[in-house]
Amino acid sequence: MKALKITLIIAFGLFLLTGCNQKPQIGLLMDTLAQERWEKDMTLIEKHIEEMGGICTVAIADSDPDKQLQQAKELIENGAEVLIVIPVDSKKAGDIVRYAHQHYVPVISYDRLIKDCNLDYYISTDNIAIGELQANFLTKIKPTGKYGIVGGPTLDNNAYLLNLGQMNVLAPFVEKGDIEIVFNKFSSDWSLHEGYNITKDYLTNTDTALDAVIASNDALAAGVISALKEHNMAGRVLIAGQDADKEAIRKIVGGDQTITIYKPIESMAYAVANAAIKISDGIAPSNMNLTEHNGKRLVPAILLPAQVVHRQNIKMTLESDNFVNGEDIK
Repeated sequence: MKALKITLIIAFGLFLLTGCNQKPQIGLLMDTLAQERWEKDMTLIEKHIEEMGGICTVAIADSDPDKQLQQAKELIENGAEVLIVIPVDSKKAGDIVRYAHQHYVPVISYDRLIKDCNLDYYISTDNIAIGELQANFLTKIKPTGKYGIVGGPTLDNNAYLLNLGQMNVLAPFVEKGDIEIVFNKFSSDWSLHEGYNITKDYLTNTDTALDAVIASNDALAAGVISALKEHNMAGRVLIAGQDADKEAIRKIVGGDQTITIYKPIESMAYAVANAAIKISDGIAPSNMNLTEHNGKRLVPAILLPAQVVHRQNIKMTLESDNFVNGEDIK
């Protein structure tokens, strides 16, 4: 009898140890890796989750919202306790949140806000402020002239926020008659060919007078520059982008692009990993000191600041943060 009690005590102890050693299971749903920056986000999030004692399982939707929903279901079925979602479609991703909640799995929306659902948390940058940074910098150099705007895809809520920030700055110049916005178009996706087509259409069919273009990411900006090169205008038109892609930095050094926006990806990745691990332990993240309305509710949020990168401050920003290597952008 005594031996049986000892055996039961040992078995119970082993059970408790096994439970205590179980690592938090975090699911990371990526939209795509087509743009350079997303591989950095993915790598950093995985790294921080693992450093914090968790296991990160990644699924990449290849910009297919239906595929992303299916991947969410599979991650939950395989034991994910928290989902981090970079939504393909800001509205359709609400189905991911609803399904996750049916299975008692909280959802953190990363970088892009998931709309019209009871989203749990949101971690991003202040995208309205980013649009304002872009427009402020260009209008200080060129307070008069013809401006174009190339926005992101309407499936991404960030596209609207960036445009709102850009227009916050440009509108007073337009009202005074100092600036004319000759095109302001959203794209189908965040790709080079979209920036190229929008700019080419203007230059070919409308006018060749253009002083500045605000593109909502660096891939779109690259397309704008390609179209300008065909009209021998590259380097003479101010260009703003976003994401601090290596190729964009090379274009800034070479004079074809004016600025990009550096988003604090390291800090964002750490914040979302930290939040996911805390939530998996049943602890509400304490640093969600802002809220963002997603059409359904005020979502607890962290919105980190971004900064302008231009030719003169590349070393002080990107190189000092080890975001890029000086040799890579020559």
